[in-house]
Amino acid sequence: MTIIISADTKGVQLKDVIKEDLLASGKEVLDVTDTTKDFVDNTLAVASKLSQDTDSLGIVVDAYGVGPFMVATKIKGMIAAEVSDERSAYMTRAHNNARMITLGAEIVGPGLAKHIAADFVNGSYDAGRHQIRVDMLNKMC
Repeated sequence: MTIIISADTKGVQLKDVIKEDLLASGKEVLDVTDTTKDFVDNTLAVASKLSQDTDSLGIVVDAYGVGPFMVATKIKGMIAAEVSDERSAYMTRAHNNARMITLGAEIVGPGLAKHIAADFVNGSYDAGRHQIRVDMLNKMC
């Protein structure tokens, strides 16, 4: 599994913290950040890579996390969550099979961001009773 990560100029510093922590924990990370572009293009870059590799997960960071979340949810088949706590990051993998999370650098500090990213990438989808909702989400857009 590769973690595809990106950020706009407001999120690049926190993205680098997350990236370094993931690499230190032995995760494979692909950084597709282009700071000459905004959160829309950076989110689409992550989503494009995720569509090519269904085993990978994505993380996008901007100032508040909301913008990349809105972009990701416009993409058919993309399940994403804007998160600012560890439990939500883990549960969105377990119950929603989310492939991408978005974070806000002006909302989440470095220590918490590391925990959020770790809980997201180390989580796994529970399937079972949750599959009905996941199928509904995947049919949207």
